[in-house]
Amino acid sequence: MPQRVAFAWPCELRACLPAHGIAPSATLARMSEDDRDASLGDLCHEAVEQGGRVVWLTGAGISVESGVPTFRGADGYWTVGSTNYRAEELATSRSLAAMPEDVWAWYLYRRGVCHGAKPNVAHQALFDLERTAPDRFLLVTQNVDGLHLRAGSSRERTFEIHGNIDFMRFGDADPVLIPEDVSLDWPKGRRFGDAERALMTNEAGELARPHVLFFDECYSERLYRFESSLQAAHECAMLVIVGTTGQTNLPVQMAESAFRQGAIVVVINAEPNPFSEAVERSGEGIFLQGTAGEHVPRVVEALKRALASQPGSEY
Repeated sequence: MPQRVAFAWPCELRACLPAHGIAPSATLARMSEDDRDASLGDLCHEAVEQGGRVVWLTGAGISVESGVPTFRGADGYWTVGSTNYRAEELATSRSLAAMPEDVWAWYLYRRGVCHGAKPNVAHQALFDLERTAPDRFLLVTQNVDGLHLRAGSSRERTFEIHGNIDFMRFGDADPVLIPEDVSLDWPKGRRFGDAERALMTNEAGELARPHVLFFDECYSERLYRFESSLQAAHECAMLVIVGTTGQTNLPVQMAESAFRQGAIVVVINAEPNPFSEAVERSGEGIFLQGTAGEHVPRVVEALKRALASQPGSEY
């Protein structure tokens, strides 16, 4: 059954680690850059030789370098009257029902911020890898900013598990693009008015909703590729987790599934997190501490070298 998006870290991820784990942080903390590159290269060769796909799971950390804030800190507050609301309070079906104009104004502001950003080198590197080896590539993103698609990644191989801020929908109908006449220039504090309501209301008088997964909603396969994402993690040769700390359920389940079936797990994040701790305990992958822009191109190049080295390679 699809799980709710709001999630607190459980102990299960630690419980699913292979029994032959190494001492926490025993080697990576003392690895030189050359040794780490060699280790990464070996892991990429191993993953390529297994023959499965490399699944990339990306979160807000990959887009921060493009200038997209997480909207969970100070940038996430939105004032309605005299009340300040956090993202977790606004991005709910309950808030949409109670104050649809205010929720839409916040999302249209966020949409404008996202369109003011450009894909960075990490987004571009992932597009390059998909173009090089489409049959070995899948991208699962928590981000609603559309930057992966704007970098060139295909819709076919990009699962937007929290939706896309450029789209709206009526109930559970298929998402459609927000009309072009709804301005991208939406400064903070601008009100959602009659003109926007008219553009975003159907013949039955129903106002559309943003095509995003609210905090009080459940994942689904048709709208958010829930089962497909879990299946991809279960079958992958390598799972690369970039810029996410696992505050929602599906990414945690994907990591658990990858660990359980013995996949190689690579974690890229600015700070240690539960995913990196699990990798270092398991000995089944590597933690690359730093930015997505620093490490995603490095992993992509290592994978491309591994693919090219295979006998009879077409890559």
